[in-house]
Amino acid sequence: MANGSRKLAISHEGEHHRVNEATPLLAASPVAPEADSEVAEATAAAAPLLPTTTPATKPAEEEDKPLPRRQIFLLCYARLVEPIAFFSIFPYINQMVQKNGQLPDADVGFYSGLIESLFSLTQMIVMMFWGRAADRVGRKPVLVFSLVGVSIATSLFGLARSVWQMILFRCIAGVFAGTIVTIRTMIGEHSTPKTQARSFSWFAFAGNVGIFVGPLIGGSLADPAGQYPWAFSGVPFFEEYPYALSSIVVGCVGLTAVVTSALFVEETLPEELKRKRAGSGTDGDDEAVDGAAAKPKPQSTWKLLKTSGVAIVLYNYGHVMLLAFAYTAVVPVFWFTPPELGGLGFSPLQISLFMGLTGFSQAIWLLLVFPPLQHRLGTNGVMRACGVAYPFFMAVMPLVNFVLRQGTPAGQTTFWILAPVCLTLGPGVSMAFTAAQLALNDVSPSPESLSTLNALALTGTSALRSFSPALFTSLFAIGVRSQFLWGYLIWAILTVLALGFTVSTRYLPAASEKKTEEEDD
Repeated sequence: MANGSRKLAISHEGEHHRVNEATPLLAASPVAPEADSEVAEATAAAAPLLPTTTPATKPAEEEDKPLPRRQIFLLCYARLVEPIAFFSIFPYINQMVQKNGQLPDADVGFYSGLIESLFSLTQMIVMMFWGRAADRVGRKPVLVFSLVGVSIATSLFGLARSVWQMILFRCIAGVFAGTIVTIRTMIGEHSTPKTQARSFSWFAFAGNVGIFVGPLIGGSLADPAGQYPWAFSGVPFFEEYPYALSSIVVGCVGLTAVVTSALFVEETLPEELKRKRAGSGTDGDDEAVDGAAAKPKPQSTWKLLKTSGVAIVLYNYGHVMLLAFAYTAVVPVFWFTPPELGGLGFSPLQISLFMGLTGFSQAIWLLLVFPPLQHRLGTNGVMRACGVAYPFFMAVMPLVNFVLRQGTPAGQTTFWILAPVCLTLGPGVSMAFTAAQLALNDVSPSPESLSTLNALALTGTSALRSFSPALFTSLFAIGVRSQFLWGYLIWAILTVLALGFTVSTRYLPAASEKKTEEEDD
C-alpha cells in the first residue's frame, strides 16, 4: 500500500530537461496551486514542469512498467477540450462584444479583456476545490464532471445576447475548469521515471493541437449565415444567434471527451489516500501514514524565498508569464481593429487562421527545436536568447500595421509576406516558458521543497492572469482611441516590458543551469 503513496513524491532529478510542455505564447488557462500539501504534491507531481519520479527504493518492476499508451491517448484527448474551448472564441469575441454591446471600435478591447480576466479569476478561485475533490472522490469523477460543465457552458456562450450574459457564461466555464489539473495528475500517476518524458511530451502536443484547432473552429463557424449564405442563409436560428454554431460544435467536442473518459479512462487515485482523505483509514493505512511522517518536510515559504537564486528565478518566471498573458489578450483585438486605428482589420476567419499558424509554429519550436537547443545552450542560455528576441517580436507588430496602413498594392504585398513570416519565427520566444519551468526545478534546494516552489510560481501566474487581460486591452483601447503614438501605445509598453525581461535574464543564477550527469553522458 505504501507504494501507491510514494507515487506522489516529487524530485527534480532525472529527465526533466526532456519535457517540452510550456505555457504557450497564446497562453492557455493557468493551474492554481493547492493549499493542501497532499493535493499540492499530487498536482505538482503531474505538472509538466515537475515530472514525477519515484524514490530509489521503488521496485524495479514498477520502474520498468511500460507506458499505458491507451490511457495516455484518452487523457490527451480530454486535454484538447480546455484549449479548444478557451481559444475558440478568440476569432469572434471582439465582433460579438461589439454587436451585443453596441460598442465603438475603440472600446471593444476593454470588454473582451474583461471577459477573459473574469474567466481566469473564477478558474483560480475554484481550482483548489477541484484538486481537493479529486483527492476525496477520485480523479475520474472530477474529470468527467468538469468536462460536462465546460462543454455545456461553452455551448451556451454562443447564445449570449448581451455583454453581461457573455461574462456569466464565461465565468460558468471557468468554474468547471478543473480538467487540466486532474489530467496532469493522472498522467503523472500513469508514468514512471523512464516514461514520464514521453507521456508529458504527448500532453504538451495535445495542448498545442487544441490551440491550433480551437481558433479554426471558432473562426470558420462564426456567423455561418454571413460566411456561407448558400447553406445557412434564411435559417432564423443562425441569423439570430450568429455565434451559436461555433460554440455548440466546441461543446459537442467536449461531450465526446466526456463519453471516452467515462467509459474508458481508469481511476488512478491510490486507494489508501482516498480512504485517508475520507477519514476511514485503518490498518493498511498505517504504513502509508508512517511513510509520510518519515518524509522530510519542505522548507517554509519565507525560508525558500531566501534561498540563493530562488527569488530571481521566480521573478523571471513571472515576468515571462506576464508577457505571454499580455500578448494573448492584446493580439486578437489588434487583429480585429481597423488598420487606420492601429490594427490589422482581420475577419474572424482570418483571425482563426493566424492564431492557428501561431499555435502550430509554437508546437514546432517547443517539440522539435527546444530540446537540442537546451542541450547545447543550457536552460539559462535559452532564456537569455529568448530575452534578446522578445523586444523585436513585440516591436514588429506596429511595423506590420504601418506597412498595411499605406493602402498601396506594394504595401499589401509586403504585409502578406511579412506577417506570416513574423508569426512563424516569432513564437520561438515561447521556448522561454519551458526554460523558466526547468529553471524552477533546478533552483529548488530539495525535492521536498519543489511543490512549495511550484505553488509559489503558480500563485503568482494565476494572480497575473486574473487582471492582465483587462489591463492590457484597456491600454490598447486608450492608445487606439487617443491615437497616441499613432495607436501603437500598447506595443511601446510591451516592448519596454520585454526589454526588462532581457535584462532580468542576465541575473539568472548558476543553480538554474544545473544538468544531470546522465545528460552529459
